[in-house]
Amino acid sequence: MKYHVSLRGLVPAIAALALAGCGSVIPSSDGGRTASGNPATNQSGTYTRNNPGRVASAPQSVAPRPEDAACLSNLSATGASFNPLPDTYAAPGCNKLGTVQLSALGGDNSQFGISNIGPVQCQVASEFGNWARFGVDRAARQILGSPLARIETMGSYACRNVAGSNRRSAHSRAEAIDVSGFVLEDGRRITLTEDWDGGTAAEREFLRVVHSSACKRFGTVLGPEYNRAHADHFHLEGTGSSFCR
Repeated sequence: MKYHVSLRGLVPAIAALALAGCGSVIPSSDGGRTASGNPATNQSGTYTRNNPGRVASAPQSVAPRPEDAACLSNLSATGASFNPLPDTYAAPGCNKLGTVQLSALGGDNSQFGISNIGPVQCQVASEFGNWARFGVDRAARQILGSPLARIETMGSYACRNVAGSNRRSAHSRAEAIDVSGFVLEDGRRITLTEDWDGGTAAEREFLRVVHSSACKRFGTVLGPEYNRAHADHFHLEGTGSSFCR
């Protein structure tokens, strides 16, 4: 059973550990540390609200850094289901810091599935969840007459450069998600490849509305009108609107 991450009171607990210096910490099975007294984890590493077992008796999630705890709490409040991930460095310019593994996003009445997504930086995951609920699901219901069931992606984290350059892509920091399509509860599947230009009038309107909505939430949004490389997906990167095409 999946649980939402519950982090109420986690920030004060982390602050107390920092002040205590050596504090009371329990080594985790993956080399991270978990503050004793924090919620125990289930076998997948998801924080659980009520676990009668001892914290040390099961694999532990890495306690988030203080600067990430508020973001994780906000993400949990959106109704998303996710696992906090340990910080890792893969190569120069490639890292996963303050990331989560999303398994579902919260909506007005239900959760939405997500396909093919990897680690995502927490702030980007939060905006992604808000976009799914307020931008995608509501547009699907209003324009297409059916709620959203699942968002299809082409991935998130990847240690690579921006195509044709020596500059690291935002994907190399888990700060970008590529979205390729949407599945509705009535079974319809709307994709950029098939429906940006070739769909019905309603499907084309829907895709342009959700693109416009993304531009209000993410730092960089690239789609079919940017270049041929983005003909089959929306590139959603960072937060704080700055570039939309």
